[in-house]
Amino acid sequence: MRRRLQTLCQRKCKVSLLFLLFLALLVHLVTDLALPAACRRCGCDTKALKTLGVPSGRPALAGPKKLSLRILQDFSGSNSSLEKSSLLQGRAGELGRQRQHGEGNTGQTERSKLEALFEHPLYNIPVPAVTEKDKLFVVNPMEKFSLHSSGSDEWVSSSKAETLLPTGKTAYDTYPAWLKFHVGINRYELYPRQDPLMPTLLRDLATQRIVSSVQKSGGTQLKLIMTFPNYGQALFKPMKQTRDQETPIDFFYFSDFERHNAEIAAFHLDRILDFRRIPPVSGRLVNITKEIRDITTDKKLAKTFFISPAGNICFYGECSYYCSTEHALCGKPDRLEGSMAALLPDKTLAKRHSWRSPWRRSYHKSKKAEWELNPNYCTQVRETPPYDRGHRLLDLIDMTVLDFLMGNMDRHHYETFEKFGNDTFLLHLDNGRGFGTHSRDELSILAPLRQCCSIKKSTYLRLQLLATPSYRLSDLLREALATDPLAPVLAEPHLRALDRRLAKVLAAVGHCLAGAAHPDKVLVDDVGSQV
Repeated sequence: MRRRLQTLCQRKCKVSLLFLLFLALLVHLVTDLALPAACRRCGCDTKALKTLGVPSGRPALAGPKKLSLRILQDFSGSNSSLEKSSLLQGRAGELGRQRQHGEGNTGQTERSKLEALFEHPLYNIPVPAVTEKDKLFVVNPMEKFSLHSSGSDEWVSSSKAETLLPTGKTAYDTYPAWLKFHVGINRYELYPRQDPLMPTLLRDLATQRIVSSVQKSGGTQLKLIMTFPNYGQALFKPMKQTRDQETPIDFFYFSDFERHNAEIAAFHLDRILDFRRIPPVSGRLVNITKEIRDITTDKKLAKTFFISPAGNICFYGECSYYCSTEHALCGKPDRLEGSMAALLPDKTLAKRHSWRSPWRRSYHKSKKAEWELNPNYCTQVRETPPYDRGHRLLDLIDMTVLDFLMGNMDRHHYETFEKFGNDTFLLHLDNGRGFGTHSRDELSILAPLRQCCSIKKSTYLRLQLLATPSYRLSDLLREALATDPLAPVLAEPHLRALDRRLAKVLAAVGHCLAGAAHPDKVLVDDVGSQV
């Protein structure tokens, strides 16, 4: 009996001891879990958190978790600048807003250099009055644009649409942004300087739902034509290089990559130079799965999709260069950067003439073009139509300045609208091979300027303005690109190279002026007494 009692007591002691140990463990766990929450709630022990390098107001455990995620992302695919672009996009946009609205600790408004530039007299020289014959399209004022509410994409003509418009509205107000852009093209400009439509058009390129993606025929590298629900279309050039990559010095110009960020930067640079001859371009982050693969009707494109060993969605399409498994375009895992350029009106509606550039390169590994061998080549060009009259040669030299600033050696052709004949501007299309190098300047691009020793006075005066500290070219382009969805669009060395190259353009003009018997032959007056 006594033994049974002793055994029973021992068992009770063991159970009590185990219960106490369990209770102590439970109290310890509850204390550990409760303390961080209490710190976050009341803000206590911030000194300890600062000692650990954790900013006040953030959970202490968030840092390592985010760091691990970033490390995984950095090795998840070939679209290597995606995270950097996405992270810096917000900062760049915020910087642009601060510059615009003058946010800062001083309370003083920091004026936008870009706004100041467009208010300068050189950027307010009036264009000639636009008559009906100077417009690319003559618009029927009764023609409305609308889409069926049933969801089918159909343009309703005046015969089907309601005859009454809302008070104060015109048929033009019913047009989508892309159609207004087409209607606004005239003999003198692709779009006006202070175009209220531009922000909307750029936003549409970056955000409109994509309903179709097919390959663009022709060309040496892969490009896609993307269609929006309102019938608008854009040319998509996918990302092939990261921001900080330079074209290898041993690459021929005709085998260089076409860069999406070069297309974006070229549009803004063209606008800053007041040429306005490049259609609007915006950056966009595209979902390869939903916005290309799942909706394409292009069978040749569809069969080139695959999943990489890293689990990323890739494709390569069909083209002359870099369309193979080895040069595939891969998302991260299915997101891919690219440029979206607004398409010009279809050639069946507005015919364009393609002109071979007189300073076209040989596109041969060893042969040189005639202009590279003949220092008096420009004399021959000046006697050849259409360069023997009008401002065609001066417009081509404008294009030369643009190409030199961005390092584009691939200007073999240019286009004009046939309707306007020889008296119109040149279209600066296909700029993807610009901004490939920042450490080298290709002076041969300036051959038309150096051989002809002529430039528009308005162009020269603007270039001089862009070389001053108040209107420094690199600052202006940096500000313009800060608003793009893929900001930062260019690496800093490319922006600094612009100022260096601008100085070389001005030096070339200065050399022409120094040796000219008639300076007015060098600076051709196109502004008169307007400045």
